[in-house]
Amino acid sequence: MFLITNIGISKCKVVYLNEEVPVTGSLRTHITSLSVAGTLLMSSQGYAAAPVKHEKKSDRKPESSTRHLEDSAGVEGSDVEHLTVQGHGFNTMHQSLGLSRMPQDVMHTPQNINVVPQALMQQQNVKSLDEALRNVPGVTTSIGEGAGGMNGDQFLIRGFQAQNDIYEDGLRDFGVYSRDSFNFETVSVIKGPSSEVFGNGTTGGAINMVTKTPGLKNHYSADFSGGSGSYYRGTLDVNQKINDSTAFRITGMGDEHNVVGRDYIFSHRWGVAPSLAFGIGKRTTLVLQYMHQQENSVPDFGVPVVTKPGAKYGQPITEYGIRRTNWYGTDNDQNATNSNMETARFSFKLNRHVTFYDDLRGGEYYRSFAASKATCDTTCVNNYFNGDASKALVARSGPVGAGAGTGGGTYMAPLPYEQTSWSVQNVGSMVADFHTSFLRHQVVAGFDVERVNDVRSQSTYLKPKPYANLVNPKGNVGNLDLVPGDMNPAGLVSLGSLGAKSHSNGYGFDTGLFLFDQIWFTKWLSVKGGFRWDRWQTSYNLTGGNVAKNPDQHFHDVTGVFNPNASLVVTPDDHQTYYFTWANSTTPMGMYVTNGSVPIRPGTNSFASPEKAQLYELGAKYSILHDRLGLTASLFRLDKGNALNADPVTGEIQGSSDRQRNQGLELSVGGVILPGWNVSATYALYDSSTTSSATKANRGKNVQYVPHNQATLWSAYSAFPDKPYNLTVGGGLTWREHVWLDTANTLRAPANLDFSAMISHRFNRHWKISMNGYNLANKLHYQSLFSNRATPSAGRMFLGEVSVAY
Repeated sequence: MFLITNIGISKCKVVYLNEEVPVTGSLRTHITSLSVAGTLLMSSQGYAAAPVKHEKKSDRKPESSTRHLEDSAGVEGSDVEHLTVQGHGFNTMHQSLGLSRMPQDVMHTPQNINVVPQALMQQQNVKSLDEALRNVPGVTTSIGEGAGGMNGDQFLIRGFQAQNDIYEDGLRDFGVYSRDSFNFETVSVIKGPSSEVFGNGTTGGAINMVTKTPGLKNHYSADFSGGSGSYYRGTLDVNQKINDSTAFRITGMGDEHNVVGRDYIFSHRWGVAPSLAFGIGKRTTLVLQYMHQQENSVPDFGVPVVTKPGAKYGQPITEYGIRRTNWYGTDNDQNATNSNMETARFSFKLNRHVTFYDDLRGGEYYRSFAASKATCDTTCVNNYFNGDASKALVARSGPVGAGAGTGGGTYMAPLPYEQTSWSVQNVGSMVADFHTSFLRHQVVAGFDVERVNDVRSQSTYLKPKPYANLVNPKGNVGNLDLVPGDMNPAGLVSLGSLGAKSHSNGYGFDTGLFLFDQIWFTKWLSVKGGFRWDRWQTSYNLTGGNVAKNPDQHFHDVTGVFNPNASLVVTPDDHQTYYFTWANSTTPMGMYVTNGSVPIRPGTNSFASPEKAQLYELGAKYSILHDRLGLTASLFRLDKGNALNADPVTGEIQGSSDRQRNQGLELSVGGVILPGWNVSATYALYDSSTTSSATKANRGKNVQYVPHNQATLWSAYSAFPDKPYNLTVGGGLTWREHVWLDTANTLRAPANLDFSAMISHRFNRHWKISMNGYNLANKLHYQSLFSNRATPSAGRMFLGEVSVAY
């Protein structure tokens, strides 16, 4: 047990398992497992990692949702410090979003926000951003392709593209790579258009990762995992206090594994993230961070989706007897990434009313990529279902299938490429809390300047990729003679009117200004409104190849966008919030500089028009049972015009005149039901449709990748926590109804139902062992989706883990 007594900082002490832990100096540390149940008792089975802040009494804001624990002896005076304990963990209602531009906690932010807390990630042994987001309904993983298409983290939120809406501590992460979770504190999905906060994009929402930063409590931990699929993983987390306001922290990771149930697929990656913090607990703070992650892996572009003769719609070929292990790539396929980010985050508290922030990040990304995409054409389908299955052949590249198998194979998309990108972003902001007469204000204002550059060079094969047998594919094809694209222009992919080019480069430059104000008319009634204006400038150049046949092309576009938002917020007390929000977002052409093969397309029609979205959301949030349990409910309607889509062959980002709508209900619950028993559950009911389209047959169809129903559940119980024979057992499920893969609703991925479980035992305060099981039913389902393919998820697997912490 933890027990805080004598809450004034100068008289504070913490008792853990009857042993007094000294608390000295400017306290800003982490007290784990907070449980508030009418007393100041902190059970080791209550909450996880709850940040503890300190502040002077004179600096406290009047309407704070934070629980302040005053000194029981009634110490007075403006110089007396007080302990502020923010309890969360599985109940994330009072959790900060880690964004200066969104200073309120989850409870008081008028938008649907799903937080994946550290405690949940630890119980599930989460190893990547993709795994963390499986706890969030409405998030789908997609996969890119084509002449320079992508295969890293590619997400959709509520059915809409979000690959350019991934943030780390509020700053964009422009890289195209699979993000490991070794440096994550929490992961949040801020749903709905948020362009007034984040800038261009965020049609479906934004994904924000809060990273691990230094604190004033020395901490040393490591863990090692091993199990199915030759899985080996180790992580390290060291936090060292230097003095009363300075600390250093370093996290590291090494990961090597195959994918259970998929032939030839593997990933080797490692990463390190040192950070240094100055002025912890002071008016002026500076956090310096660096992140390096490197990976060598084999990309998995899945299996083709086919329509069985006589069927109403198509499904992945693995639904018709093809082994889930079948991989249609070659031994030439590779994915090598090298990602680096340098970050400086500065804050200065001018006085009790005004705080200034400035966040600066640079990023450098390198990628070498080659993949194969299986195409099973009509001949392939007929041979498999109605003829000789041994003659069912798939092409591994290009839009044309193998047919009867004449010729040596195919040369076309996706082509190998080398990509080098860099980015820089600076966000300066001010948060001001003040009164005008009887009105209380919280004003957030600032600027956002960012630039991203991308250079890509296509390569081609002199030898064709051999056809693969649909039933028994062979990945060993030997050397295909890879050469630069300029040496073999005939092998380059033609991007329609843009021609076949070997080199591309482009940039995006954004200047944004934002201002919003929340005004409290009474203690419980407020309105929030504001806007962001952006000037988005982008350039794209296509060079090389057969210049005589396909001249070099240069495109430039400048777009000014204005995105307002408004909310009505009712907060009867610190434990409940009701809100109505209207918000806008804009995605101009050229947003996908690093993760689209053609980020800008010429023309004066709708293809060159920005994608626009509007959100209408009505929601409620509750924190009950003495803040042990958080509940949310929201009804929303999200309308999108000039929808951006990716061409299924080239990966080219194209606009359309289509208007799409997704509306529905989202529910969530997270927290501690009883001492030792935690739960996290979500449910989403979606009703999506294409409300307008130039293609008449698509009107009224469901939006791609949007399920009608989706749900997650995770729960764990700790028995005998203070005994040598303690045991924690947990488990859960994720369920997603079938989704349509194309706008015409002729291809679909079946429903997913995935069961997982864990068991752990703690030997003492320092050592723990655990085991996690995933996909326990060993069901065939699909995690990554695209318009004509789907990637089978990993089969049943088990991971054991040994953890040590001091």
